[in-house]
Amino acid sequence: MSTSSSTRLDQRSRDCENNPVRDFRVSVSPPNRSALSMPMPPRQQLDKMLASCEQMEATDLHLTGGELAFVRCQGQLVPLGTEPISEPDVLEMATSLMSPRQQEHFESERSVDIAYSPPGSSRFRINVFRERGRVAIAIRRLEDGFRSLQGWNLPPQLNDLAQLRDGLVLVTGPTGSGKTTTLATLLNDINRHRSCHIVTIEDPVEYIHHNQRSLVHQRELHTDVMSFAEAVRSSLREDPDVILVGEMRDNETIQAAITAAETGHLVFSTLHTSDAVGAIDRMIGVFPSEQQRLVRQQVSMVLRAVVAQRLLPSRTRVGRVPAVECLQVTNAVSHLIRTGKPQQIYALMEAGSANGMQTFEQSLADLVIRGLVDEQVAARMARVEALFTQQLNAEQRLRKSSSRNRSPDNGHNSY
Repeated sequence: MSTSSSTRLDQRSRDCENNPVRDFRVSVSPPNRSALSMPMPPRQQLDKMLASCEQMEATDLHLTGGELAFVRCQGQLVPLGTEPISEPDVLEMATSLMSPRQQEHFESERSVDIAYSPPGSSRFRINVFRERGRVAIAIRRLEDGFRSLQGWNLPPQLNDLAQLRDGLVLVTGPTGSGKTTTLATLLNDINRHRSCHIVTIEDPVEYIHHNQRSLVHQRELHTDVMSFAEAVRSSLREDPDVILVGEMRDNETIQAAITAAETGHLVFSTLHTSDAVGAIDRMIGVFPSEQQRLVRQQVSMVLRAVVAQRLLPSRTRVGRVPAVECLQVTNAVSHLIRTGKPQQIYALMEAGSANGMQTFEQSLADLVIRGLVDEQVAARMARVEALFTQQLNAEQRLRKSSSRNRSPDNGHNSY
């Protein structure tokens, strides 16, 4: 890394940790004293704060009526500015982003998801909700444009998932772990290289896919469709090759996704579980006990892969790095799913590198050896710390004996 690049990275980190005072008021020349205290319109305030998020490379912005704004940099929340934002201003910011249908949904459900693209800026995913009677807004900054999987530091074996012709692929992890970005990257790869009809069902539509080699239709919950399950069933009458289900929230949606995969379509979706095996348990466990045997059989036949990921702070303190667990559903894995022995899958994953599999502990050890994350950070994120330590020691001995040294990453390929 050059000295100038290092200086820029250090400055970004300081910007996040020691956030400068920002006053989102109209900037005027001194002679115009009558306008010095004129407040900026709420929507304009919001756009300016979003621009600040981009400049600071913050991932999230949090607004609550009567409170300071907060941004998340390097995984840490820091205040943005020194003045609270009034409750009426936060309410106006929120309602200015909503369509009439979204306003109705917010009034009835007390929360709503929105996607927003300010002029000349990135795209943002926004959740508006109520807390203690006040309106609050949680905003996630989305990447402007698409990178390759390698550009995100994702394992190269994930490229194979974009070549599948049918089956179900799950990407799982906690909120904010990059699931949407990983799926968008896979769909972009299909769009660029294959002649397919891609149908996405999202809440909201986050990444915009323009037709390249593929035809892409993106449907948004509460705007274009009323439920994930019904949208999946409807999509089967639309000649799709690839279907993205933004989230499988209930057994009706899971069953619809399984049926789509059974009928020869490639289906991508997400779940909120901490690891790959947990995703399988979740899919089956949401069904009544009397149905689980049949569902287990179906899942064993249609599931192709599960990718579980978490984001860790990088050693450079610029961006975050994904630790990724990869489960490829081989015949042996399918048998364990079908016979109700998912916990035995971990052993197959540990020994399955030839089939493109890896556990979180193996991924974390690799990130430490490559100089991307600190060992202490990786140890805290491991599913079983003792397994991580064992894997790290084994990898270090192996690489030392083979005299293969790898330089630390420059930190640019991170979330």
